[in-house]
Amino acid sequence: MTKFLHVFWNEYTRHVLRKRFLFALFSVPFFIVFLGLVSILTVVLSTDTSPIGYVDHSGLLVSPRRVTSSTDIIIKPVTLISYQNEVDARAALESKRIQAYYILAPDYKTSSRSELIYLKEPDSSIQNQFEAFLKTNLLTSEPTLVAKRVDQGTIFIIQSADGKQELDTSEWYNILLPIISGVLFISIIFTSGGYLMQAVVEEKENRTMEMIITSVSPGQLMAGKIAGDVGVGLTQLLTWIMFGAVAIGIGGQYFGWISHIHVGINFTLLLLTLFPSFVLIAALMAAVGATVTGAHEAQSITGLFSLPIWIPYWFIYPIMTNPNGPLAIGLSFFPLTAPVTLSLRMAFTEIPVWQLSLNIIVLFLFAIGALWLAARTFQLGMLRYGKRLSWREVFGKA
Repeated sequence: MTKFLHVFWNEYTRHVLRKRFLFALFSVPFFIVFLGLVSILTVVLSTDTSPIGYVDHSGLLVSPRRVTSSTDIIIKPVTLISYQNEVDARAALESKRIQAYYILAPDYKTSSRSELIYLKEPDSSIQNQFEAFLKTNLLTSEPTLVAKRVDQGTIFIIQSADGKQELDTSEWYNILLPIISGVLFISIIFTSGGYLMQAVVEEKENRTMEMIITSVSPGQLMAGKIAGDVGVGLTQLLTWIMFGAVAIGIGGQYFGWISHIHVGINFTLLLLTLFPSFVLIAALMAAVGATVTGAHEAQSITGLFSLPIWIPYWFIYPIMTNPNGPLAIGLSFFPLTAPVTLSLRMAFTEIPVWQLSLNIIVLFLFAIGALWLAARTFQLGMLRYGKRLSWREVFGKA
């Protein structure tokens, strides 16, 4: 056990402490933050926040009321100026004291007729601010619950045939969460799994393996390497989850919809499927690393692992339209496509707990088999230089 822990710790630290791993680990969240800040800065700099005028012939805005919204954090609320007549508003527009002005018809309360006058059309965000201003004043006399429901606007709710799953268009972010988790899984798999395959091949090429096996058994060595690789992946995953949690905590204080992001029991069970899948693919990569003759050959074979993992995205439309169909369920039980397929299905239906439980059992069985395969190929091919190990030898008698 002590030797296994030594191998695990050595394998873990040699990858985690590398500059390229640290760069990959922190560059993703910082790049996302950078893109967000650039997008916000672009919107702020490109939006004209000069005052907007209005001429109210309806009497709606005699004592106007204005409330703040979440967009006010990004886009400065425009100043709204009331004019007694259109002549004064036109003069203000031509002198560029305002960027545009609205004219509310006398029967605006019943007809909603209005006119926007401008030299250059205001940005849609500015128009949205004025429309929200009008809506707030139209709903002033309405009961609170009625005003709140009208302010929400149209909300489409799609319900599954069995009534167990509902998709609310106002909570689109909860639909994207499982899909994003599948993409992150693929990213982590190929980052950390590639490290393991490269390490095995390099140790064969530089003859380090000859010294290592004098003090540790092939089984302990391979188990420690795979455990270290899984630790690298979990470090990457937990770090990104931590960044995501911090982003949700901070963003939720300014944007209400962010605080509504929730993780259900099915999503938690989905994370349990990622662990055996991770072990499975890491062990298979280690097995491939033990059979090939060089690093270039290992890199070319690594690409073959990406094909089955990406298959669910090739069939994303039939999975979305029929998440409980034969194709979706079949891909859910195939070990290499299971995690991504389950994440896609979870976005559009409620997966039965028995299916998730059975998936976890199947994945653990395949993970155990992959560990045996990795140990077997490593034991047979660790001292072969320039000669490829055939799969007939692997599955044949020792």
